[in-house]
Amino acid sequence: MGYNSRMGLLGRVREGLRRTAQQLLGRFDEIARRADAPERRSSQVDAETADALEELLISADVGVAAAERTVKAVTARVRHGESLRDLVKEELFAILTGADTQPAATGTPTVILVVGVNGTGKTTTVAKLANLFKSEGQTPLVCAADTFRAAAVEQLEIWAGRAGVDVIRAREGADPASVVFDAMAAGKARGRNPIIVDTAGRLHTRTNLMQELQKIHRIAEREIEGAPHEVLLVLDATVGQNGLAQAREFMAAAGVTGIVLAKLDGTAKGGVAVAIAHDLKLPIRYVGVGEGIGDVIPFSARDYVDALFETSW
Repeated sequence: MGYNSRMGLLGRVREGLRRTAQQLLGRFDEIARRADAPERRSSQVDAETADALEELLISADVGVAAAERTVKAVTARVRHGESLRDLVKEELFAILTGADTQPAATGTPTVILVVGVNGTGKTTTVAKLANLFKSEGQTPLVCAADTFRAAAVEQLEIWAGRAGVDVIRAREGADPASVVFDAMAAGKARGRNPIIVDTAGRLHTRTNLMQELQKIHRIAEREIEGAPHEVLLVLDATVGQNGLAQAREFMAAAGVTGIVLAKLDGTAKGGVAVAIAHDLKLPIRYVGVGEGIGDVIPFSARDYVDALFETSW
């Protein structure tokens, strides 16, 4: 990626994390100033500073376990004259990149299953992903397998139209697995890649719908080797830690391989990305930073941490 392109993405991530950064920075600077005061300066972080830092990270929804790990690591590493800000940034970056694995795609075309509960922005995220892939020179095909919700297919067609990509659909109430079968066949026949499958917005407690999701998984695997190659769970960043419970259920039922963190621009709890990476060992693949068709972008751990602290490394 060129310098201008990366700086453009950093700007969008920074804008998306503005509310989180505003909450974080003022209190963090106060903690750092106190820690760096001459009467406190030493080769160790004192207990008061450590407690204040941990409380601050938890308030940004980094999560208790990740906050404890960060404070412990910073306390162990701090030396006279080192920046508390840089040490915290380095540890958050390490947490985020520790979960950053890429799935091994085998068959062609690549099949991406998009899952999530109602209200996360899942259907619009599917179209936004298609738009992103098209902008990168790929030829995506969208599968409307959410046949339970009355307006889901129409909504997806409108958004996919904005992206200029084709949609494979069926009548309302049709078997979702049959729509997936049709999409696999159409993708192979038309030479489209990737195939992005929109599934019904499932409540993670609805066992029957989770079973339907597993059926879709089996159909995709039967038709294309290794499919689905990626299972992306769309989480609403505004729900914070509550999203972790959703993620655990979907991991068990659908083999989630990555997260799309939607609505990052609408929350002061953007630290939840760290909690996801630390607690679930799932990478953040993409983030939603607005409501437009182009407002899903690839996640960068470096850009994310820079945006939280509004500085460059």
